Amino acid sequence: MSESPNTGSLILKLHCPDQVGIVAAVSGYLADAGYNIRRSYQFEDDETKTFFMRTTVDPQANSAIRPTLEAGFAAIAERFKMTWGLHDPTRKMRMLPLVSKFGHCLNDLLYRWRSGLLPIDIPAVVSNHREFEELAKWHGLPFHYLPVDKTNKAAQEAALIELMDQYKIDLVVLARYMQVLSPDLCERLRGRCINIHHSFLPSFKGAQPYSQAFNRGVKLIGATAHYVTPDLDEGQIIEQAVERVDHTFTVDQLAALGRDIESVVLARAVQFHAEHRVTINGHKTVVFW
Repeated sequence: MSESPNTGSLILKLHCPDQVGIVAAVSGYLADAGYNIRRSYQFEDDETKTFFMRTTVDPQANSAIRPTLEAGFAAIAERFKMTWGLHDPTRKMRMLPLVSKFGHCLNDLLYRWRSGLLPIDIPAVVSNHREFEELAKWHGLPFHYLPVDKTNKAAQEAALIELMDQYKIDLVVLARYMQVLSPDLCERLRGRCINIHHSFLPSFKGAQPYSQAFNRGVKLIGATAHYVTPDLDEGQIIEQAVERVDHTFTVDQLAALGRDIESVVLARAVQFHAEHRVTINGHKTVVFW
């Protein structure tokens, strides 16, 4: 899914009220500015009457420099009432993972980061427990221990915000971070915070979900990655996956398979977000593959 070297030097992502002439205006302007479209994806949502587009472009000889390109496109954006952005695919998003006592997602993200498999930079790790301090240090990363209880939640969230500012964080990932973020922090991180959990919800809430699932004889194990909102575990879904199981699986085998799926689904969601493939569409997302 990562962009190859031949898929464009800039990414233009936009959405606006659907109407006639959007594609013609965008492609015509890019051509006049000396940019070649390498790939372009679009979607028209009939329900919300919204148009979505993601286009990658390359400059040609005598093409406009980026500031000039952006300044000229602003007129088109105003005409069509666009929400838009022009992104450099070579700039890696700075991601801050938060973790508690389950480390499979964190370990997977760190491996993919060190291997260059995700277009992100990870400058530090934050946790409310110390279980993965040595893992962070092994990867050469600062580890910030922010224990949370009923008396210090606001103070620790303030400390987290300071760390986000310090490290210039673009994206926060709850890599099995077992704390509920306050509504104020959720609002501050709107569209910039991703969570992962098993996809049994809203069934099998609370402790030991895999034991509950085992007792009900489930036949599918899955995971869901979504943006964080004040509505717990009801944010806009970015990615999901499932695997089939049967009556021979034990609770431990179900949980192990669940951990594997969570790791893969979270990594995909991070990749899609970091490659500017995701746009929030009300209670849903548009994800251009």
